[in-house]
Amino acid sequence: MRLQEIVSGGQTGVDRAALDAALDHGIDVGGWCPKGRRAEDETIPERYPLDETPSAAYEQRTAWNVRDSDGTLIITDGTTEGGTALTREEAQQRGRTVLHVQTGDPAPVDMIRAWGEKHDVRVLNVAGPRASEVEGIYDQAYAILDTFLSRLEARPAA
Repeated sequence: MRLQEIVSGGQTGVDRAALDAALDHGIDVGGWCPKGRRAEDETIPERYPLDETPSAAYEQRTAWNVRDSDGTLIITDGTTEGGTALTREEAQQRGRTVLHVQTGDPAPVDMIRAWGEKHDVRVLNVAGPRASEVEGIYDQAYAILDTFLSRLEARPAA
């Protein structure tokens, strides 16, 4: 897998876990966020280099992140609703590859790697519930992504 960038919408929870894990591993980050850097905790911090959509609507940011990526990884505790469900629908409508891993899956890192290699994912969109929807989702998603990125770094170059 030749991962070049991780994108997300910057919402609390899974989105920020993805951005933080990528930054911690020196992976480029980006993506679209709503106009005004809108998030449930008010404003997405400037440390996340996200571009603002013309609209403050979450739906536009979701659509553009799916559009501008090679594949979408959804991380949840098992349920997909609200914006997470919209992300899956958007990816399916656009014919984009999508993988849904659950925090309780026995081998989510291996699943992500195999899927990413199969679909040659270079720009990875990561989505999932916000922090207020699932207790501990940030930490769970960060742990999965941190392990995934550590294993990518440890692989010898092909």
